[in-house]
Formats: sequence, C-alpha cells, structure tokens
Amino acid sequence: MAVRRSAPVAEAELLAEYPFLPGAESLLAGLTPSLRDLLTDPTYERARLLGRARVRAAADDPTGGTVVEELARAVPAERFLSFYYARLLLSAAPSPAALRRWAVAEAKQSYGRWRTEPLPTLIDISDRLHYPLTEAEGASVALTVPDYLRLATAIREADFRLARQDVADGKVSIARDRAARLLQEAVRLALTAPVPLTDDVVGLLREREAEFLADLAQRVPLPTRPAPGGPASYRPELFPPCIRKMVRMLQAGENLSHAGRFALAAFLHRTGATFETIVDAYRGAPDFDESITRYQVEHITQRGGGEGYTPPECDTLRTHGLCFRDGDPTAPNALDRSRDDRCFEPTLRHPLTYYRRRGGKVRAVPEESVSAAHAPSRPGPPP
Repeated sequence: MAVRRSAPVAEAELLAEYPFLPGAESLLAGLTPSLRDLLTDPTYERARLLGRARVRAAADDPTGGTVVEELARAVPAERFLSFYYARLLLSAAPSPAALRRWAVAEAKQSYGRWRTEPLPTLIDISDRLHYPLTEAEGASVALTVPDYLRLATAIREADFRLARQDVADGKVSIARDRAARLLQEAVRLALTAPVPLTDDVVGLLREREAEFLADLAQRVPLPTRPAPGGPASYRPELFPPCIRKMVRMLQAGENLSHAGRFALAAFLHRTGATFETIVDAYRGAPDFDESITRYQVEHITQRGGGEGYTPPECDTLRTHGLCFRDGDPTAPNALDRSRDDRCFEPTLRHPLTYYRRRGGKVRAVPEESVSAAHAPSRPGPPP
C-alpha cells in the first residue's frame, strides 16, 4: 500500500513540485480558467511568463540543471498553470524536438530531487505514476517485471537489462537510486506525448507566441540527417544495421545510451566522417548540447594523434542491447526490418569488418587500440 501524505499543505507542496502527477489540477482550487483564458487573459500572464521560462531553461540546459528561481516564489496554482502552459506551448511548436528536450529536462530535475526524498514519498510518487514500488529487504525496493521492462527498455544501458537484475516472485528488486532513475523515465515518456490540440488552439498559440517559438527554434536544433562529409571512403550506405539503427534513433529524437553514442562517434570517425558530420549526427538527441558534444567528439576522435578510439566489437554491442542483426521492426524500410545474414557470418566480429567487407575503407588502427571497455570516463555526448 502506498504511503499517502495526509496534511493538505504537504499535498499541495508535493503536487506543485511535481505538477505532472495525476490530480495536480486540484491546485487550482476555485480557479476554472478555460483554455482560451489561459492563453489570452491578462490574469494568467505570470503563469504564461513562468511557462516560457520553464521551456527556455530546458532548451538551454537539457540536463535539468537550470532552475527557474521564480517558480519557488510562485503560489501552487501558478506553478501548475506554468507547467501546463509549457506543455501547450510545446505541443503547438512546429517541431517535436523542443518538447522532447523539455521532457528530458523536467524528468531529470525530478530525478535529482527523488534521490533525496524520503522513501515513503518516493513510493507514494511511484504509485501515483502507476508504477508502484514496494519496500524490499535492506535498502531495496521492488517493481513488477512488466513495469520494470516498460521503463528500463528505453534506457538501453547494459546494467539495466533484466538478466542482470535480482528477480523473484514476479518482481525486480532494485536500489532506490535505480528506482528513481526508472521513475525519471516514466516522467519522460509521459511528457514526450504532446497535448491533443485543435487547429484553432494551435493557430492561436503560434500567432501569440510567434516570437518565442522562433527563438526556441534557434535554441533547439532540429533532428537532421548527417550531411555528406569526409573523403570518398565515407559511405553511409555500407554501414552495418547497428550503426544505421543508432543514426535513425537520433534522427527521430530518441535517446541513445552512453555506449551507443560512443560507438557511433568512434565508428563514424573510423569510416572517414568529418568532425562536423559526427557532431551533426547527434543534433536530434533530446538532450543535445553542442558544446558538450563537440568536446566529447574531439576526445573520441583525436586520441593517438587523430586515430581515435576503436569502436566496440559486436559482442560488446550485443551486451549493451545495440545489435540489430535480426532486423529492426520499427525501421521505415524493408531492408532494415529484415535479418542481415552478413552479420551472422562466423568470422564477422566487428562493425568495421562489416563495413570493409561491403567495400568501405577504414582509417588505420593504431597498435595500441582501445576497446570500449577502456573508453574515456565520459564516453560520448551526454545521456
């Protein structure tokens, strides 16, 4: 049974802090603004101002590290309305990239707070998010296997794979920090979905917020296809299915794990992509930060006088859930949806070998090449 906060003040504080929780609209008390009121009435100008500030903070810092200080001084109703207005604004934006980035930032901010919240509060929040945690032995909590899979699958980090967890009686026992990380994913998934809006509301929002949306488009890069770059040896059409999948994920604005981001940068560099082409490949990531990405790509590609790190081999990619030799059912074309028999050849153990066998040329590998197990402590663009 989840532990509920009984004091009304504590309940209001909880919902104001986490306005994505079901029932947060109760913070409005006697206020019943219509959608048009929220968009146009001067009474709600401060809520709109705070909503824009939330969006701008996420656009500039997708790690969730930028706090809108004015929110702490706002009354609970304003905090909820600012959150809701931010969702409306992003749902009306021409590109979903800004919505994905905001969802990541809001979820990461919550994760930072959940790591220090009392365990009963964390359990309460999990119950409200419909992924209920229960107390387990020691400092652990438990989550049902189906709920664990729904949340952990998208994370793609090897340590989150079900085979590595303590499973018993249909439940997965996890440390509270990992539980907080899974709940972060629950929030991200929920906020990534846009609010359904009529054409009239979308038109009104775009008209009234044209200047803000134009500025937002400059702050948040659109998902792009990697531009052609590098010598003639760089041939993306020869990439193995794992690399093609990583590229598609970033183009679609999906999250790619640390291991995947390192593997992609190292592979692109080895196949002759220019520095700018590699950086551009990450622009669709929901947490893309250009300065951090450039730093990480430089670190990966400039090792050994420009030789760069060696991308991980196939077994390592499989360990991290990044092998797609059996096909990717979500791919838009039949080629990527089907099994690739080349990947099942007994002597094919590395994605660069696949590339070579299809006629691609690879940069020379230094004598002291480094495997993914010896990757840098910050192995790629941010998570």
